[in-house]
Amino acid sequence: MTDAGDAKEAVLGRIRAALAGAPSEVAVPRAYQRASGAERERLVHDFVERASDYRAAVHRLSESELRERVAAVCRDHSAARLAVPPDLPEAWLPEGVTGVRDHALTHLELANLDGVLTGCALAVAQTGTVVLDGGAHQGRRALTLLPDLHLCVVFERQIVGTVPEAVAALEGAARRPLTLISGPSATSDIELSRVEGVHGPRNLVLLLVRSAP
Repeated sequence: MTDAGDAKEAVLGRIRAALAGAPSEVAVPRAYQRASGAERERLVHDFVERASDYRAAVHRLSESELRERVAAVCRDHSAARLAVPPDLPEAWLPEGVTGVRDHALTHLELANLDGVLTGCALAVAQTGTVVLDGGAHQGRRALTLLPDLHLCVVFERQIVGTVPEAVAALEGAARRPLTLISGPSATSDIELSRVEGVHGPRNLVLLLVRSAP
C-alpha cells in the first residue's frame, strides 16, 4: 500500500509535469476596488449594518462600559463561565462571570463552557466580518469554534474598509491560521433551510468600542 507521503509526492509530481513549460508568473488584473477611502464614521456604520444583516448582535459602547455590557450579555444568555485567552485583560471580565483561562483546555472542556470572550485582529466594513489571527487577546482557533456563544470585542479603530485592505493589514500573520467570522455559524446546504451552529457558535455578540475623540 502506498503511504500518504508517497501519494502526495506522486500527485505533486504530476502537477509539476503538467505545468512544465508554463510561465512562472502570470499577471493578475487588479482593477477591482482595493480601498474604500471612506471616513471612519462611514466605515463603522457599514460594518454595523452588514454584521447585523448576518444576524450578529452588535452593541456600540464606550470602553468604560465594556465590563458592564459583558455582564448584561452573559445574563441574557445565562452564561456564568466563559473561556478566555490567557492574555485577555482582566478589566474586560465583570464580577459574577468566571473567566476560564485557556491553558490547553480540552475540546470537551471548551464545549462545556457557556461561551467565550475574545478580541479580534481587525474587522471589515465591506462584509461585516471580524478576523481573528491568534494574536493578542484572541487565543487559539479552537477557543472560538467550540463554545456556543462568542462575545467578541472590536475597537472602531480596528475596522478597515475592504477585504484587500484587510489582507494587506494581515500580512504579518500570513503563517498563522485566520478565522473569518460573518455572523453566527450557519449553513443552508440542505434544501436552502438555514441551520445555525454547524461549524461554530450559534450566537455571535460584537461589542463595538467607540474610539476616543
